[in-house]
Amino acid sequence: MDHAVDDQARITSPDTGSATGTPSPRPVTTGPELSIVLPTFNEAQNVPLMVDLLEKTLAGIDWEVIVVDDNSPDGTSQTGRAIARGNPRVRVIRRIGRRGLSGACVEGILSSSADFVAVMDADLQHDESLLPKMLEELRADRADLVVASRKVEGGTIGEGLSSVRAWGSNIANGLAQKLLNVSLSDPMSGFFMIRRQKVEDLAPQLSAQGFKILLDIVSSAKGALRIKELPFTFRQRQHGESKLDTLVTLDYFGLLLAKYFGDVVSVRFLMFGLVGASGLVVHLVALRLFLVMGAMEFNWAQTAASFVAMTSNFFLNNQLTYRDRRLTGVRAIVGLVTFYAVCSVGVLANVGVADLVYAEPEYWWLAGTAGAIMGAVWNYAASSALTWKKA
Repeated sequence: MDHAVDDQARITSPDTGSATGTPSPRPVTTGPELSIVLPTFNEAQNVPLMVDLLEKTLAGIDWEVIVVDDNSPDGTSQTGRAIARGNPRVRVIRRIGRRGLSGACVEGILSSSADFVAVMDADLQHDESLLPKMLEELRADRADLVVASRKVEGGTIGEGLSSVRAWGSNIANGLAQKLLNVSLSDPMSGFFMIRRQKVEDLAPQLSAQGFKILLDIVSSAKGALRIKELPFTFRQRQHGESKLDTLVTLDYFGLLLAKYFGDVVSVRFLMFGLVGASGLVVHLVALRLFLVMGAMEFNWAQTAASFVAMTSNFFLNNQLTYRDRRLTGVRAIVGLVTFYAVCSVGVLANVGVADLVYAEPEYWWLAGTAGAIMGAVWNYAASSALTWKKA
């Protein structure tokens, strides 16, 4: 009788797959092997074309594409979601209040669970047919990072860059190679594939600002990555306009300096400092004009020149240093007024610290430097908290 009861219990146990009543393990599902991260801003026309190209190129590969959109006004994220409703390979991350290619790339990579992650532009200038070759290099454990290069034999810039941008790219490459001892032939490339775990390990050292995530990854790794470069031809953009303006040059120099000094200070602070240095030039030019052409007394000319320099610094910082928090319309006017106030207090901090340090005439340079540093730190901290505070 006891045996009959025991048998009945085994038979009626819910959700069992064995006679012992132990639940059967759920089927093990695996995610995609490869994630392609597409950082986007105003790429609504290009995203559908890119997804179609990936479908054709990656046949037989378990892949997904992650569109990381910086809240594009042209509806890029909505376009991506419309595609995703009919294509489970497509995912969309819409970023609000955050801007910048590097930050978008890092965010997309960290959202993936694939073993391998590729980063490429959505503007069709990168040759998607290279992806299977890049993946094979990683699968075969011949590299940790595979870079599509315009500089190795067989690679060309093609018609993707104007002569001016090509010239600037060459200079930027040379600076990266010399200052950071980066061995890549094309550290400015935005097309690469990497083992996701490598980025996970380096993520705390990477900057969310800037446009050159590859350079940031390689310099942060300090030679620990096995790198393979494959040639490709940089194609011409089909739709939309390039997001890289001339101010990105300063942003790039900021990243170089931050990495050169071992990330002791942030890229944003270095950007703020570079803008401040340009403000000194503006101040001197304005001062000279007010003195000579305006025939103003020195004190008035100095005051007027200070406001000209502060105005220049505000708009440069708004366009570059705080481009992810850029102020527009009425908010820009309010921001300008608060920036005037912040910098005015910064002058007092500068003079006060310099006066404390100044003891002997021969140490004038030390007092002046200490005051300037204090003023810069104050201006940066206060303007970050007040003028360009996070929403």
